[in-house]
Amino acid sequence: MKRVYSSGGVVYLGNSILMLQKINGDWVLPKGKIEPNETSEQTAVREVREEAGVKATVLTPIGETAYRFKNYWSNNHIIEKKVFWYLMKAINSSAHPQREEGFINARFIHRDNVLLLAKYDDERDILAKALEIIKTFEEN
Repeated sequence: MKRVYSSGGVVYLGNSILMLQKINGDWVLPKGKIEPNETSEQTAVREVREEAGVKATVLTPIGETAYRFKNYWSNNHIIEKKVFWYLMKAINSSAHPQREEGFINARFIHRDNVLLLAKYDDERDILAKALEIIKTFEEN
């Protein structure tokens, strides 16, 4: 079994969270593989910029998710993926999807709607944690 490490971000701006829509209609968070000589924080910043065209800064770690899947491009080898998630604040609001990666839409969605929109349970869990952290930031 091959292990892959990725990093991603929950990027917020005001009352909105950055989401990406895949060509199949699924809404997901930006994330990608950690490159050699790159920290997980650097990866999160790079992936947000590459996949959505948004510049952002890391505020704090949110948590980790892990899952397994079959790589249909490689004889159905099982891949175990671990993703490190960070809460990030957007520097710019203009989002553009990275079409080469299969994204057709990138936009900031009102935070009241992101949990309903997110396709995957693990990303919903990360979003819920991020929303709680944002709430504590707002209270202080």
